[in-house]
Amino acid sequence: MSVRRFIHYGEARIGFTINFVARRAKRVAIHVHPDGAVEVDAPEDTEVGEVVAAVRRRARWIWQRLRACRERARHVLPREYVSGESHFYLGRRHLLKVSIQPAQPQGVKLLRGRLEISSRSSAADKVRGLLEGWYRHRAGEVFARRLADCAAKVPWLKTAPNFRLLTMRTQWGSCSPKGELLLNPLLVKAPGQCVDYVIFHELCHLREHNHSPKFYALLGAQLPDWEKRKAELDELAEQLLNR
Repeated sequence: MSVRRFIHYGEARIGFTINFVARRAKRVAIHVHPDGAVEVDAPEDTEVGEVVAAVRRRARWIWQRLRACRERARHVLPREYVSGESHFYLGRRHLLKVSIQPAQPQGVKLLRGRLEISSRSSAADKVRGLLEGWYRHRAGEVFARRLADCAAKVPWLKTAPNFRLLTMRTQWGSCSPKGELLLNPLLVKAPGQCVDYVIFHELCHLREHNHSPKFYALLGAQLPDWEKRKAELDELAEQLLNR
Protein backbone atom coordinates (compact mmCIF):
# COMPACT_ATOMS: atom_id res chain seq x y z
CA MET A 1 0.00 0.00 0.00
CA SER A 2 1.22 3.52 -0.80
CA VAL A 3 0.00 6.96 0.31
CA ARG A 4 0.98 10.48 -0.72
CA ARG A 5 1.83 13.16 1.87
CA PHE A 6 3.48 16.61 2.02
CA ILE A 7 5.58 18.56 4.51
CA HIS A 8 6.87 22.15 4.51
CA TYR A 9 10.49 23.15 5.01
CA GLY A 10 10.64 26.93 5.15
CA GLU A 11 8.82 28.05 2.01
CA ALA A 12 9.43 24.73 0.23
CA ARG A 13 6.62 22.18 -0.07
CA ILE A 14 8.04 18.66 -0.24
CA GLY A 15 5.84 15.85 -1.53
CA PHE A 16 6.65 12.21 -0.85
CA THR A 17 5.18 8.75 -1.31
CA ILE A 18 5.03 6.35 1.63
CA ASN A 19 5.38 2.68 0.71
CA PHE A 20 4.32 0.29 3.47
CA VAL A 21 6.63 -2.70 3.14
CA ALA A 22 5.64 -6.17 4.29
CA ARG A 23 9.05 -7.79 3.94
CA ARG A 24 10.72 -7.52 7.34
CA ALA A 25 11.34 -3.79 7.18
CA LYS A 26 12.38 -2.59 10.64
CA ARG A 27 12.68 1.17 10.19
CA VAL A 28 11.70 4.10 8.02
CA ALA A 29 14.03 4.58 5.02
CA ILE A 30 13.95 7.78 2.94
CA HIS A 31 15.07 7.82 -0.70
CA VAL A 32 15.56 10.92 -2.86
CA HIS A 33 15.74 9.74 -6.46
CA PRO A 34 17.76 11.45 -9.20
CA ASP A 35 14.63 12.92 -10.81
CA GLY A 36 13.58 14.55 -7.53
CA ALA A 37 10.97 11.98 -6.48
CA VAL A 38 10.95 11.27 -2.75
CA GLU A 39 9.90 7.82 -1.52
CA VAL A 40 9.72 6.53 2.02
CA ASP A 41 9.72 2.83 2.89
CA ALA A 42 8.13 1.98 6.23
CA PRO A 43 7.14 -1.21 8.08
CA GLU A 44 3.55 -2.08 7.24
CA ASP A 45 2.31 -1.60 10.82
CA THR A 46 3.67 1.98 11.13
CA GLU A 47 1.20 4.82 11.61
CA VAL A 48 1.22 7.44 8.85
CA GLY A 49 1.79 10.15 11.44
CA GLU A 50 4.96 8.43 12.64
CA VAL A 51 6.30 8.31 9.09
CA VAL A 52 5.52 11.98 8.47
CA ALA A 53 7.27 12.88 11.74
CA ALA A 54 10.34 10.90 10.62
CA VAL A 55 10.36 12.76 7.31
CA ARG A 56 10.10 16.13 9.09
CA ARG A 57 13.16 15.23 11.17
CA ARG A 58 15.11 14.71 7.93
CA ALA A 59 13.58 17.69 6.10
CA ARG A 60 16.83 19.63 5.82
CA TRP A 61 18.67 16.60 4.39
CA ILE A 62 15.83 15.97 1.89
CA TRP A 63 15.76 19.65 0.84
CA GLN A 64 19.53 19.63 0.24
CA ARG A 65 19.24 16.51 -1.91
CA LEU A 66 16.37 18.02 -3.91
CA ARG A 67 18.36 21.22 -4.44
CA ALA A 68 21.28 19.16 -5.77
CA CYS A 69 18.91 17.34 -8.16
CA ARG A 70 17.56 20.64 -9.49
CA GLU A 71 21.07 22.01 -9.95
CA ARG A 72 22.15 18.98 -11.99
CA ALA A 73 18.98 19.15 -14.08
CA ARG A 74 19.68 22.78 -15.05
CA HIS A 75 22.68 21.65 -17.09
CA VAL A 76 20.90 18.85 -18.98
CA LEU A 77 19.54 19.89 -22.37
CA PRO A 78 16.53 18.17 -23.99
CA ARG A 79 17.45 15.46 -26.50
CA GLU A 80 16.95 16.23 -30.20
CA TYR A 81 18.22 12.94 -31.73
CA VAL A 82 20.22 14.55 -34.51
CA SER A 83 23.72 14.00 -35.87
CA GLY A 84 26.42 15.37 -33.59
CA GLU A 85 24.49 14.83 -30.36
CA SER A 86 26.31 12.69 -27.79
CA HIS A 87 24.82 9.69 -25.98
CA PHE A 88 26.29 7.42 -23.33
CA TYR A 89 26.99 3.70 -23.60
CA LEU A 90 28.80 1.91 -20.73
CA GLY A 91 30.06 5.21 -19.40
CA ARG A 92 31.49 6.59 -22.62
CA ARG A 93 30.05 9.32 -24.81
CA HIS A 94 29.37 8.44 -28.45
CA LEU A 95 28.32 10.86 -31.17
CA LEU A 96 25.18 10.16 -33.16
CA LYS A 97 25.30 9.97 -36.94
CA VAL A 98 21.75 9.84 -38.29
CA SER A 99 21.33 8.79 -41.92
CA ILE A 100 17.90 9.06 -43.55
CA GLN A 101 17.51 6.01 -45.80
CA PRO A 102 13.84 5.64 -46.86
CA ALA A 103 14.46 2.43 -48.80
CA GLN A 104 17.01 0.79 -46.47
CA PRO A 105 16.62 -1.36 -43.34
CA GLN A 106 16.47 0.66 -40.13
CA GLY A 107 18.88 0.03 -37.29
CA VAL A 108 21.71 1.18 -35.03
CA LYS A 109 25.40 0.23 -35.12
CA LEU A 110 28.27 1.20 -32.84
CA LEU A 111 31.19 1.86 -35.18
CA ARG A 112 34.49 3.60 -34.42
CA GLY A 113 33.09 5.41 -31.40
CA ARG A 114 29.92 6.57 -33.16
CA LEU A 115 26.32 5.45 -32.89
CA GLU A 116 25.27 5.24 -36.52
CA ILE A 117 21.51 5.22 -36.99
CA SER A 118 19.80 4.40 -40.27
CA SER A 119 16.21 5.65 -40.21
CA ARG A 120 13.42 6.14 -42.73
CA SER A 121 12.42 9.35 -40.95
CA SER A 122 14.26 12.24 -39.33
CA ALA A 123 11.47 12.69 -36.75
CA ALA A 124 12.99 12.72 -33.26
CA ASP A 125 10.54 10.15 -31.89
CA LYS A 126 11.40 7.70 -34.68
CA VAL A 127 15.16 8.06 -34.17
CA ARG A 128 14.69 7.84 -30.42
CA GLY A 129 12.69 4.61 -30.81
CA LEU A 130 15.48 3.00 -32.84
CA LEU A 131 18.14 4.07 -30.34
CA GLU A 132 16.19 2.92 -27.30
CA GLY A 133 15.54 -0.43 -28.98
CA TRP A 134 19.29 -0.78 -29.48
CA TYR A 135 19.95 0.13 -25.84
CA ARG A 136 17.42 -2.46 -24.70
CA HIS A 137 19.01 -5.19 -26.82
CA ARG A 138 22.50 -4.33 -25.57
CA ALA A 139 21.24 -4.14 -21.98
CA GLY A 140 19.95 -7.71 -22.19
CA GLU A 141 23.36 -8.94 -23.33
CA VAL A 142 25.47 -6.85 -20.95
CA PHE A 143 23.34 -7.49 -17.87
CA ALA A 144 23.28 -11.25 -18.47
CA ARG A 145 27.08 -11.36 -18.51
CA ARG A 146 27.55 -9.09 -15.53
CA LEU A 147 24.82 -10.76 -13.47
CA ALA A 148 26.42 -14.17 -14.01
CA ASP A 149 29.82 -12.79 -12.95
CA CYS A 150 28.49 -10.98 -9.88
CA ALA A 151 26.30 -13.89 -8.75
CA ALA A 152 29.31 -16.24 -8.92
CA LYS A 153 30.98 -14.09 -6.22
CA VAL A 154 27.99 -14.14 -3.85
CA PRO A 155 28.22 -17.07 -1.40
CA TRP A 156 24.46 -17.43 -0.75
CA LEU A 157 23.60 -18.06 -4.41
CA LYS A 158 24.11 -21.31 -6.29
CA THR A 159 23.02 -19.89 -9.64
CA ALA A 160 22.33 -16.44 -11.04
CA PRO A 161 18.69 -15.36 -10.61
CA ASN A 162 16.46 -14.53 -13.54
CA PHE A 163 16.10 -10.90 -14.57
CA ARG A 164 13.77 -8.77 -16.67
CA LEU A 165 14.23 -5.37 -18.26
CA LEU A 166 11.85 -2.66 -17.09
CA THR A 167 12.22 1.05 -17.85
CA MET A 168 11.70 2.81 -14.51
CA ARG A 169 11.48 6.52 -13.77
CA THR A 170 13.10 6.50 -10.33
CA GLN A 171 14.97 3.21 -9.94
CA TRP A 172 17.89 1.43 -11.57
CA GLY A 173 16.78 -1.94 -10.26
CA SER A 174 14.57 -3.87 -7.87
CA CYS A 175 13.79 -7.46 -6.99
CA SER A 176 10.51 -9.31 -6.62
CA PRO A 177 9.50 -11.43 -3.59
CA LYS A 178 10.09 -14.47 -5.83
CA GLY A 179 13.72 -13.50 -6.36
CA GLU A 180 13.52 -12.12 -9.90
CA LEU A 181 15.58 -9.01 -10.61
CA LEU A 182 14.19 -6.04 -12.53
CA LEU A 183 16.86 -3.91 -14.21
CA ASN A 184 16.39 -0.59 -15.95
CA PRO A 185 17.70 -0.88 -19.54
CA LEU A 186 18.92 2.74 -19.36
CA LEU A 187 21.48 1.51 -16.82
CA VAL A 188 23.48 0.17 -19.78
CA LYS A 189 24.51 3.79 -20.40
CA ALA A 190 26.42 3.81 -17.09
CA PRO A 191 30.04 2.71 -16.48
CA GLY A 192 30.48 -1.00 -15.88
CA GLN A 193 31.39 -0.54 -12.21
CA CYS A 194 28.08 1.27 -11.66
CA VAL A 195 26.16 -1.53 -13.40
CA ASP A 196 27.84 -4.01 -11.04
CA TYR A 197 26.91 -1.85 -8.04
CA VAL A 198 23.21 -2.00 -8.95
CA ILE A 199 23.39 -5.76 -9.52
CA PHE A 200 25.18 -6.41 -6.21
CA HIS A 201 22.66 -4.14 -4.46
CA GLU A 202 19.76 -6.25 -5.74
CA LEU A 203 21.55 -9.55 -5.06
CA CYS A 204 22.01 -8.47 -1.44
CA HIS A 205 18.26 -7.81 -1.25
CA LEU A 206 17.70 -11.49 -1.96
CA ARG A 207 19.12 -12.10 1.52
CA GLU A 208 18.25 -8.87 3.35
CA HIS A 209 14.93 -7.52 2.06
CA ASN A 210 15.22 -3.97 3.39
CA HIS A 211 17.77 -1.19 3.80
CA SER A 212 18.71 -2.12 7.34
CA PRO A 213 22.23 -1.90 8.81
CA LYS A 214 22.53 -5.65 8.10
CA PHE A 215 21.83 -4.99 4.42
CA TYR A 216 24.54 -2.32 4.13
CA ALA A 217 27.01 -4.50 6.04
CA LEU A 218 26.29 -7.30 3.57
CA LEU A 219 26.69 -4.97 0.59
CA GLY A 220 29.94 -3.59 2.01
CA ALA A 221 31.33 -7.09 2.43
CA GLN A 222 30.62 -7.88 -1.23
CA LEU A 223 31.53 -4.47 -2.65
CA PRO A 224 33.69 -2.39 -0.28
CA ASP A 225 33.64 0.69 -2.55
CA TRP A 226 29.88 0.64 -3.17
CA GLU A 227 29.44 4.20 -1.87
CA LYS A 228 31.92 5.55 -4.43
CA ARG A 229 30.15 3.68 -7.23
CA LYS A 230 26.73 4.88 -6.06
CA ALA A 231 27.97 8.49 -5.91
CA GLU A 232 29.27 8.22 -9.48
CA LEU A 233 25.94 6.82 -10.67
CA ASP A 234 23.98 9.50 -8.83
CA GLU A 235 26.13 12.21 -10.42
CA LEU A 236 25.44 10.84 -13.90
CA ALA A 237 21.78 10.03 -13.34
CA GLU A 238 20.27 13.18 -14.87
CA GLN A 239 22.20 12.64 -18.09
CA LEU A 240 21.65 8.89 -18.28
CA LEU A 241 17.91 9.14 -17.65
CA ASN A 242 17.50 12.08 -20.04
CA ARG A 243 15.38 10.73 -22.91
